[in-house]
Amino acid sequence: MEVYLLPAVVGGGLGDIEEVLAAGRILSRAGYPILLYRPANDPMPRAVTGPWAWPPLRRTSLLRPNARTAITVTPAFGVSAASERPGAFGRAGPWARAVADLEAAYGPEHTLHVSLEEFARTLSVRRESSERFREGGVRARGIPARVAAARASGDEARFRSAFRTFRAFDRPNVLHLFATFAPDASFAREMPEAVQVGPLWSGRFNRARPRPPRVRPRWVWYASPASAERIAPAVVEGLRRSGRPVRLEVRSPRPWRWTLPPEVGTFSTEPVAARSWDRSFADADLRIVTGSRTLLEALEVGGPFLYFNGVLGAGAARRRHRPEKLTALLAAARRSGVPRELRRDLADFGRGRRVAEIVERAAARRGAWARFPRRFLHPEFPPSRRDLGRLLLTIARELDRSDRSAPEIVRAVRREPLGGD
Repeated sequence: MEVYLLPAVVGGGLGDIEEVLAAGRILSRAGYPILLYRPANDPMPRAVTGPWAWPPLRRTSLLRPNARTAITVTPAFGVSAASERPGAFGRAGPWARAVADLEAAYGPEHTLHVSLEEFARTLSVRRESSERFREGGVRARGIPARVAAARASGDEARFRSAFRTFRAFDRPNVLHLFATFAPDASFAREMPEAVQVGPLWSGRFNRARPRPPRVRPRWVWYASPASAERIAPAVVEGLRRSGRPVRLEVRSPRPWRWTLPPEVGTFSTEPVAARSWDRSFADADLRIVTGSRTLLEALEVGGPFLYFNGVLGAGAARRRHRPEKLTALLAAARRSGVPRELRRDLADFGRGRRVAEIVERAAARRGAWARFPRRFLHPEFPPSRRDLGRLLLTIARELDRSDRSAPEIVRAVRREPLGGD
């Protein structure tokens, strides 16, 4: 079997690309040939040419199949690889032409598309409506009435139909994998095509080993959200109040107007080689992370971390941006017995509240920060769904070795009971 990686940026962050490459590394280690096929004269999607941790692969603009079957891996297939469709937002995805070529070469029955959907975004339509209004700035007391009106007007039904359309649930050879920390039964009932599964780990990090305290601890902050700059002064204040000489290394995709004091640390917007970033990230005493990929990498390495995915608004109208990943993490942490004090600090930091106080406690290792759990959470999935990478290998081997077609395999994986083994 041959594997084709189709990386792209779907949202605003770059984690979509790293996620596709993480899947490629897993399949490469299993011995499958990895290819990056881009038709001639098609420019590569934005950011794909960055300094990524690519698996060994062959880049080509000519399709010459050397196997009977193929798997593609793409983020949100319905956005990044679906063909043109009539109506609003019907433009073809950046990988649509490549997918058409691959299906023509191998045949749709022998081409299985793995769609990596947004991490922890497994909300029922009702919860999606509520979250849409919250994110849009509607105050909490007004959300129930807005949700009820949306339901009465048919808005929820339109959302459900659009979700299915733009996720390409109608494509029988596309397997939609929704990675998260624990399955959501309501989402499974509403979207039976969606396969919920445990996280896709990067495979780039060994779990950190305890070491003696350093004279000057190092913190690494991947400050991707635009609002990270708003909390930066409070982070520095907390470090100073802790009395610890922490060195802060900030990486951001955009420049800041506020200047990080040079005696505190460094700020950079320059791309960095994946291997150099891995060393810096793994060696840190604490990591401030965002999105899903750096969050999972922090869990993979082990040790203290803080999470900030951005805030919108100001004052009483301030609200978290896309908080479902932190919400899912905190729920899993509660089930795993993580101390309430630590969960509260993580939740408030994610809201941009009590930032200086929390940073001071984390730097000084006070309270629960002195006993940060080595294993932060336990998987909530049965063994066959606990790890997206392992499920991906199972699917690849089934397509490679059995006589079942790609649509048959997709149907079989979808049918597995939510709580089954």
